[in-house]
Amino acid sequence: MTDNSPDLWLSALPALKTDGSKYDRGHCVVLGGPVASTGAARLAARAALRIGAGLVSVACDPSSLIVYATALEAVMTKVVRDEAAFAELMADRRITAVVLGPAAGVNERTKAFVLTTLKAEKACVLDADALTVFKDEPTELFKAVRSPVLLTPHEGEFARLFGKVINRESDALQAAKASGAVVLLKGADTIIAAPDGRMVVNRAAPPTLATAGSGDVLAGFAGGLMAQGMDVFDAACAAAWIHAECARLFGPGLISEDLSEIAPRVLSQLGR
Repeated sequence: MTDNSPDLWLSALPALKTDGSKYDRGHCVVLGGPVASTGAARLAARAALRIGAGLVSVACDPSSLIVYATALEAVMTKVVRDEAAFAELMADRRITAVVLGPAAGVNERTKAFVLTTLKAEKACVLDADALTVFKDEPTELFKAVRSPVLLTPHEGEFARLFGKVINRESDALQAAKASGAVVLLKGADTIIAAPDGRMVVNRAAPPTLATAGSGDVLAGFAGGLMAQGMDVFDAACAAAWIHAECARLFGPGLISEDLSEIAPRVLSQLGR
């Protein structure tokens, strides 16, 4: 097992091109939650934009559109009434990554949208509710994994799909092999495991990251990097390191909104 550091993924970290445009930097879609739970998706969307995705959209139900439309500026909105509308959105080849789960709701709508995304073979990050909706039939999720997929559970969410965590390293690796996805098991020492046996640990995350919304930002960072074409395992490693480094640089008093705002400083230090 290898300790996470920029040496592992810096060469793959997307860099700006002098002749590039926003369309060259990918389009990340974040699934929005219901009207009373919009904060998580907004955090993820802003993180995806800050990490470099050229375009970011929140796909939301008409009932929550007014919240997203007034709370977001550079992030766009896409109204999706039902599974058919979401499938039409996923058919757009210009969409290069999708983030699903942050406060999306533990319901059939969320499950259907996850399966639609996987059927469209989009690179995607599945977090929070997008994992919990498969707790009764985790193999339904695993069988649908064909595209580059990153699962980002904490230990409770991990247990719903794979069983109680006994040994974080070996359990994460077995989960990656069973699911066919890269697994990022969150914690003070975050484990990133791939189905092919690669495993990296992001050690000693600052305790200030134990704050509401921190995981949503991490999902957005990973999704934004994947939208730019970064390999899912490298994107997971880079997102975890940048996420922790943002917290280190900010220091005490950190809230989740601060992570995206300090990300440009971290990217600048990395030469991006």
